[in-house]
Amino acid sequence: MEYLHSFFDDKITEPTALTVGKFDGIHKGHELLNRLILEKKEYGLKSAIITFENTPRISLNKDCTPSLITNEERMFKLKSEGLDYLVECPFDDKMMKTLPEDFIRILVERFNMKYIAVGSDFRFGYKGLGNATLLEQLSTKYEYEVKIIDKIKKEDRDISSTYIREELLNGNISLVNDMLGYEYFVWGRVVHGAHLGHKIGIPTINIVPPDNKLVPRYGVYVTSTLIDGKEYHGVTNVGMKPTVTDERRVGIETHILDFNSLIYGENVKVTFKSFIRGEQKFNSIEELKKQMNIDKKKAIAYFNK
Repeated sequence: MEYLHSFFDDKITEPTALTVGKFDGIHKGHELLNRLILEKKEYGLKSAIITFENTPRISLNKDCTPSLITNEERMFKLKSEGLDYLVECPFDDKMMKTLPEDFIRILVERFNMKYIAVGSDFRFGYKGLGNATLLEQLSTKYEYEVKIIDKIKKEDRDISSTYIREELLNGNISLVNDMLGYEYFVWGRVVHGAHLGHKIGIPTINIVPPDNKLVPRYGVYVTSTLIDGKEYHGVTNVGMKPTVTDERRVGIETHILDFNSLIYGENVKVTFKSFIRGEQKFNSIEELKKQMNIDKKKAIAYFNK
């Protein structure tokens, strides 16, 4: 996958099938758009996504809520799906002031757009004045094919990043995974913790999520962990570890079943499968150990069902 940075200066010489969007949380709607542009490879078109370094909701609405997916995670996921080009450009003043038709003209002239797939709520150009209707109207003038898809719904509500964030913070991980079309995950580097897990016979690995990554509701989850291309089953605590520390730092601590290697400094992927319980503060380390063993048994039962 080739990675580009500028909407106004970069150029793709090969004919493309592309989509445009915030992609600050890749869900089933985005996956459908990706599938549509990837299918055009058999017709000789390269697949491309135009998105942003900084999500527009921060620039426009000063909404600094962490995202469902970081830029690095997004790049990894799209590359693994076979995307040819990812254009991750700044959502800056120049972008915001680009007139709708100029926006389309740039897609055609600089990114060689022959096909575009977007959702029915797609808006583009200055003050979002461009919409799906205008996109279709301009297709004859600029000679490209358009595919407009309806919003995908779940429980009578449009699937959106906002909806998914709400359910993630409620701990409804099964619903979140269903709306995403894949299991929610966090990438992180393994760091040293308090080594309490080793002392009580339940060793764990610790990762600190990026500041701009939304973590699930604080609590305990059934998870899997990807290490060096191999997946391991486990149980993960997300939160502040109130029983053992007063530090106000969010951590992700995972006990990996049948795994004892030291992997400090390595990058791992923790995938969330099922919610077990909310975060608790115990009266003693012994109480915590007892509950951790109960959580461990529930994780084993999950994988053995």
